[in-house]
Amino acid sequence: MSGRAKLQTVDERPVLRLERRLKHAPEKVWHAITDPAELAHWFPAAVEADLRDGGEIRFTFPGSDHTTTGQVLTVDPPREFTFVWNDDTLRWLISPDGDGSLLKFTHTFGRGDPAIAKLTAGRTATGWDVCLDTLDALLSGETHEPPKNWHAGMASYVEEFGLDDGEVLEDGTIRFRRDLVWKPVDEVRALLPDEPGWYVVQDPLEGTRVEFTEAPEGDVAAQLTKRHEQLDKLFAATHGVDLPDWTPDRVEAVRKHYAERPTQG
Repeated sequence: MSGRAKLQTVDERPVLRLERRLKHAPEKVWHAITDPAELAHWFPAAVEADLRDGGEIRFTFPGSDHTTTGQVLTVDPPREFTFVWNDDTLRWLISPDGDGSLLKFTHTFGRGDPAIAKLTAGRTATGWDVCLDTLDALLSGETHEPPKNWHAGMASYVEEFGLDDGEVLEDGTIRFRRDLVWKPVDEVRALLPDEPGWYVVQDPLEGTRVEFTEAPEGDVAAQLTKRHEQLDKLFAATHGVDLPDWTPDRVEAVRKHYAERPTQG
């Protein structure tokens, strides 16, 4: 059974939490999350691991010969498997749940600036949803087709987590920062409005993001709303999706949201 991911902050670091209730014994789930042959069917990278506390773990993405290494932190079968990947900590906890298991998964973003790492939580949550749904299907001897429209899932989480919100900085400047996954910079620049204030960043750890800043003029809440809609459409366009204009009710709801909340960053 799938459940929505939750985004929290622990010790100033963003943390994603996901749960799945699985109709399988903890031992079977443990095998699926630690055996490389099983991981190959649902985990986003090929994995080789020295399954002991302090052991090395290696990851290779499909179609790439570049391998990254991490460290195994905890191996406690069939209860806990925790390791570090690219400075992020992934923790898998399995507990008996009736005639099945409860799998609790946490992804702690340990890399770089917490605020920038947090921007990627929408796409990361969407990716883990797909991985865990595929794991559930694998355990049941079934297949799971990944979504054809990744944009919808990511946009839903971005809104739910508040990652689409603009802010007003101490000097009054309006700022938006949006994750654009790993889209090529030139492709993103071709979609930007022909006006100042837009900046595309390619981060080796976090991927591509767009930043927009401008000095406020007049109704700041209305200005934030206008740019919010613009960035929603930009994010969709990078995935080949053409969003319609917001309805007047949607515009007013977002304007009210900005008018009623603290916006200073």
